[in-house]
Amino acid sequence: MRIRQKNDQFANEVIIQSQVIHKNIVKLIGCCLEVDKPMLVYEFVSKGSLDDILHGSSCAPITLECRLNIAAESAEGLAYLHSKTTNTILHGNVKPANILLNDTFTPKISDFGISRLITTGKEHTDWVIGDKTYMDPVYLQDGLLTDKSDVYSFGVVLLELISRKKATYVDNNSLVRNFCNAHKNQKEATELFDKEIAKPEVLKLLNSLYEIAMNCLNLDVDKRPNMIEVAESLLMLKRSWNNTLIGHVSID
Repeated sequence: MRIRQKNDQFANEVIIQSQVIHKNIVKLIGCCLEVDKPMLVYEFVSKGSLDDILHGSSCAPITLECRLNIAAESAEGLAYLHSKTTNTILHGNVKPANILLNDTFTPKISDFGISRLITTGKEHTDWVIGDKTYMDPVYLQDGLLTDKSDVYSFGVVLLELISRKKATYVDNNSLVRNFCNAHKNQKEATELFDKEIAKPEVLKLLNSLYEIAMNCLNLDVDKRPNMIEVAESLLMLKRSWNNTLIGHVSID
């Protein structure tokens, strides 16, 4: 029975991935069945994951522009899954480790392990799986996976992008808690931003990213934006930032 279930899940994941064509979603090239365990073959994504880039041993600098592009394009990929495919696809395990980056740091959403559980229209499951660090508390409590579950997870990713601190479930998720406490007490979050990018001239942009993240993390599911709205907000920020850069170049 367990083998049959795994085979069904594998087939379902192939079906899901074969329907998905988007520049911000990792491309399925094929599958290999002539092995003990069936394997999916994806495009090679050279830079590894966002988790590697943010928290790996190299600690190489990451510009604010690069982080904004990663946020905006990752949101586009998730919005596509939620609203522009034949069937709504809920990712269910959005986290930096599942956002891959190519040579130009273009993000590619990967790992659709949980999405195969809900493509048949079954959103509720007692089998709650995924990384609890990024998991929507509502989903964790009642097993109801919705598009807003992915929105919550993406909010945690945004906090990691602007702080370069790793969220962890074992410490009661202090990263999320610290940002939420600052927001609740109407305090500035400047001290929580990554000092590498927290320059006076960009604090307005960082605060805008912070506000978007807080909206995603709202415990009232109905008050969270959907991924289309998140993607649109980030695209507007990206355009505004690019115009600012152009303006500075013109002045010089």
